Amino acid sequence: MPAPHRSPAPDASLAHRRADAVLAVRDAEGAPLAHADVVVEQVRPALALGNIGFDLVGFANGEEEADPGSPFGGAAPSRGAHLAELFLGLYDTATLPFYWGGFEPVRGRPDTARLLATARWLADRGVRLKGHPLVWHTVTADWLRDLPTDEVEEAQRARIRREVGDFAGLVDTWDAINEVVIMPVFANEEHTNGITRLCRERGRIATVRMAFEEARGVNPRATLLLNDFDMSTAYECLVEGVLEAGVQVDALGLQSHMHQGYWGEERTLEVLERFSRYGLPIHMTESTLLSGDLMPPEVEDLNDFRPAAWPSTPEGEERQADELVRHYRTLASHPSVEAITYWGLTDEGAWLGAPVGLVRADGTTKPSYDALRDLVRGEWWLPPTTLRTDGEGRVGVAGHLGDYRLTHRGAGADLALAEAGVTTVEVALPR
Repeated sequence: MPAPHRSPAPDASLAHRRADAVLAVRDAEGAPLAHADVVVEQVRPALALGNIGFDLVGFANGEEEADPGSPFGGAAPSRGAHLAELFLGLYDTATLPFYWGGFEPVRGRPDTARLLATARWLADRGVRLKGHPLVWHTVTADWLRDLPTDEVEEAQRARIRREVGDFAGLVDTWDAINEVVIMPVFANEEHTNGITRLCRERGRIATVRMAFEEARGVNPRATLLLNDFDMSTAYECLVEGVLEAGVQVDALGLQSHMHQGYWGEERTLEVLERFSRYGLPIHMTESTLLSGDLMPPEVEDLNDFRPAAWPSTPEGEERQADELVRHYRTLASHPSVEAITYWGLTDEGAWLGAPVGLVRADGTTKPSYDALRDLVRGEWWLPPTTLRTDGEGRVGVAGHLGDYRLTHRGAGADLALAEAGVTTVEVALPR
């Protein structure tokens, strides 16, 4: 009999994310840098911590007015400088919007230049980038409805190749396909969209294969995700079928839009346990927590709840701050989690108009922003720290896995703490 599956065990101490390193520092001549003061600081964590970059698209392109027809929302460009400062002060990863219906509303006229400018602006500031999504039945191009299914497939394949190719080297992580569990049976529209029709006729696994193989054929180094909001056994069955069919999936995307209340530690860990058994990294791709009244529990489709006003409240903001830190601690405790993306920096232009942001619509920060920053840029972060090497040029550094920089008298060298536990890292200062 095969051995029973054992998923990586969660560890609240985060020992799996920390290194107790000895840096062996050499000077420009290759000799040990003995008895010298050096400054070591963290640059970026190995655990990707991100948010959507939708609010920064207009700002990065020098625009002055918000697009009222934007399919993905977002704040006004006039707030861009302020929101960019808040974003860069907390996050290291941004998800950019590639919804087909907004990216190419008119066939043959994609929004490539605008998104490339945004990607370059963020990359220049050290931000990792992810594209969302390459295939999705919602907010897809309306002009697909009029095409025969074979032409829909041809257009979809070409769209994947174009976007992955145009953005290779900038955007190398993609939600290759989004929400496939519901895709072929999606019925919340008057006229069936082209992608639902394609998936219904070809089948889920064939549609997933198309997305992954087309993307990988253009950028073999890309990290490609299968992403879904359905945390039921239906998603598990899909994952199993896709893997058994030989499709190479790089990571599983799990959504956690908690508009109806915080999942809690027990449920979160139960979900992580179930999906970690496939041996794939887990990306928590879309997390939200409300700072106002919760959505009624009887609502089945979150899109169906659209109150006239949905304000943030003082009580809700305190709850959100507490739950957000608890959620991040829980996710980080599980070794399978490689990335956490929160779905909304600000309430302005937020999905469904819900008060999910860490920043109020007027630009002021909520307690949740400060609480999360204290956690990830405080407790989990090594600020510039002066240390002294010993007679052999060695100095101890304890910190979370990730990218670091060491400087001495104006000369600097990059290094990585890549292995948890006790380790030695060679550092050579440049000539």
